[in-house]
Amino acid sequence: MRNYGRIVQDMIQYAATLPAGQERDSLEVYIAQCMRQRNLVWNRDQEAGINRVKEDIIRLSDGKLRCESAVFEQMMAQPNAPMKGVKKKK
Repeated sequence: MRNYGRIVQDMIQYAATLPAGQERDSLEVYIAQCMRQRNLVWNRDQEAGINRVKEDIIRLSDGKLRCESAVFEQMMAQPNAPMKGVKKKK
């Protein structure tokens, strides 16, 4: 999936190694938001929906990430909302 780039694929592989919890859920949301933005760059005529992004995350993680948290649904409904619970490094 060239349209996402290697960095997104590496982030998915890293997230798949994390135990289930808030950090993993937040990273799934961040990855999905990056994927939506990348899709807009490649496909300006149409926006990739949440379902397409979910399917791609599941496929790229070999089924290890499912994007089923309530946080994921809530944040993906608001694509430009700031990430809550994600700590920024200084």
